[in-house]
Amino acid sequence: MYASSVVTIGGNYTYDLFNANLAAFEMRYPFLEIGEIGKSVLGRPIPYVRIGTGEKEVFYCASYHANEWITTPVLMKFIEDFADACINDQNIYNYSAREIYNQTSVYLVPMVNPDGVDLVTGALHPGDSAYEAAKQIAAGYPQIPFPNGWKANIDGIDLNLQYPAGWDRARENKAMLGITGPAPRDFVGWAPLTALEANAVYHFTRRHDFKLMLTYHTQGEVIYWKYLDYLPEKSYEIGRMFSAASGYALEETPYASSFAGYKDWFIQEYDRPGYTVEAGLGVSPLPVEQFDTIYRDNIGILVLGAVLI
Repeated sequence: MYASSVVTIGGNYTYDLFNANLAAFEMRYPFLEIGEIGKSVLGRPIPYVRIGTGEKEVFYCASYHANEWITTPVLMKFIEDFADACINDQNIYNYSAREIYNQTSVYLVPMVNPDGVDLVTGALHPGDSAYEAAKQIAAGYPQIPFPNGWKANIDGIDLNLQYPAGWDRARENKAMLGITGPAPRDFVGWAPLTALEANAVYHFTRRHDFKLMLTYHTQGEVIYWKYLDYLPEKSYEIGRMFSAASGYALEETPYASSFAGYKDWFIQEYDRPGYTVEAGLGVSPLPVEQFDTIYRDNIGILVLGAVLI
């Protein structure tokens, strides 16, 4: 075990810090596969990490929503702990890390929305053209604090409302709330998969054979496991085990939020278990002081996702 941790949470987790941690991973854990799935609106690479060489593939992603950036270091810390346990032939959450590594390939996209994350964390500054454009969008929604209330990508599209699973229904639902164009949150876009970041995750998924997926959000300490009446084999049973491991409630997605999300599309398209995990409690962005609790609560889910399917 290394004496010092790569992933430390002392403040806002920016895109630059994320990339610095990835660079440290490359040096420390050469057995990781690190690449990119595409680019953001501002041209930033969206990295992925693969840990494991097994034939069975699972997929975890985080920070779809800008002000939910605390979910990125959750996945990064998991990668670090998993890799350390592999090196030292130790268990992780009571399972042999090397056995998981040999049986499963865990793919992770820890920061789906890098531009939005940097807006909320302060890495994009007043005067930057992207910051000013977002501020102009936000001015139409004075009830949503700026930038802390921003969930969308930098173009004002909610990336988790971009998937072809009831997208038209999502558009109708959000229009009833007055969201019909770019906004800090809840704008479904002009058509499915038009946002670069959502499109990149879609095509990355298409290139693989993921047996299970987790997408991390905040907040509420709840796990959503279902899309409409789809019941993928073992999905409820696995969800119950996730709930027991985390202490989070297992619930069906509220109807008004039941459409056009990545989980929704994955379940509809593949009829395989997919879960949205709402980590932590409070108002997003959650304070970094919650990180240790969030990670402790979710390490079981992250390990079990790789072994139960």
